[in-house]
Amino acid sequence: MNQAAVTKNYPVTDAVREALAVTLRGTDELLPVEEWTYKLSRSAATGIPLRIKLGLDPTAPDIHVGHTVVLNKMRQLQDLGHTVIFLIGDFTSMIGDPSGRNTTRPPLTVEQIKSNAETYRAQADKILDPARTELRYNSEWSDPLGARGMIQLAAKYTVARMMERNDFHDRFKAGTSISVHEFLYPLMQGYDSVALKSDLELGGTDQKFNLLMGRHLQQEYGQEPQCILTMPLLEGTDGVEKMSKSKNNYIGISEDANTMFAKVLSISDVLMWRWFTLLSFRSEADIAALKKEVEGGRNPKDAKVMLAREITARFHSMQAADAAEQDFSNRSKGGVPDDIPEVQLSGAPLGIGALLKQAGLAPSSSEANRLIEGGGVRVDSSVVSDKALKLAAGSYVVQVGKRKFAKVILA
Repeated sequence: MNQAAVTKNYPVTDAVREALAVTLRGTDELLPVEEWTYKLSRSAATGIPLRIKLGLDPTAPDIHVGHTVVLNKMRQLQDLGHTVIFLIGDFTSMIGDPSGRNTTRPPLTVEQIKSNAETYRAQADKILDPARTELRYNSEWSDPLGARGMIQLAAKYTVARMMERNDFHDRFKAGTSISVHEFLYPLMQGYDSVALKSDLELGGTDQKFNLLMGRHLQQEYGQEPQCILTMPLLEGTDGVEKMSKSKNNYIGISEDANTMFAKVLSISDVLMWRWFTLLSFRSEADIAALKKEVEGGRNPKDAKVMLAREITARFHSMQAADAAEQDFSNRSKGGVPDDIPEVQLSGAPLGIGALLKQAGLAPSSSEANRLIEGGGVRVDSSVVSDKALKLAAGSYVVQVGKRKFAKVILA
């Protein structure tokens, strides 16, 4: 389908061009662009919204900010008036996505999948408009497919094409085992697009093979093929590795507001602009203007605070973002937050190492000593340098690092 055909059938208006620009913002790849332009033009002319699909397998209980890159794109397209489908892969989770894997993924139990799926929906509602979101589970059509339907589906793709997939190819070449059921995963994900009659499917760059499978199967079933849109994988707070809990460089969207705000402010000035593009709902023009101000001499921290406030407010509230900003400011100035926990201990006089451990400010006395040696412990704003320090009965504000505080009442 070429651009001339698009223009002939339905006009490419300024509104369509704007919708295309929204689609392309921060994306890695949109395939095929001319088909998506056609779909947008047709939707604008007929008033029929497009069906936009995102599937997530509930393999873990929590969603982190890296996962929200595709959810943010869904919200942007939802705000253009299109139908977004948040698909929970409760059936495909039992197979396990082989994307990027060099070993067979261990299957989850039905109980794990159900528990994780419930949290996914609640967390996705923080980004998508629940009233305008179609929530689906792929067990709806995958379970009724049965053995006969599965065989018929498997007949629509060849082993040779399946082995073109990088992870399968590399594992086969290395002599690493590939279970037959893993071939079913991309087929079942592709069949989701058939069942939902999707016009566009979103995913990370590691999902391209699975997304293209959806196009192929829709054509096999006589449907207009979906377009695919891949989003880049977000670097974590370290600015190097993909955001991941295992790398401890993540921001969970269920984390408390103060922690979330502080973690955003911890990223580098360079990474900040990539996060603005992928995570902020500000227009590209606003972000470009802000970047120009920073290049002209404005403190980059001002921009980072704006980003931290926006992200914190999205997952909590504007009031929580205001409080988190104040809390961070207090900590930066050496001040004490208003809501520090109160701990009552006995045994005065008590050594500082034992106090830190009993107050939950250090996991062990040896770690407490290490923190003291590093100058990371304060009592009533004074740095503790003596590991042999003993505190008499009384009330103390104890600080470890920048963010751990406790009011210790020692008797």
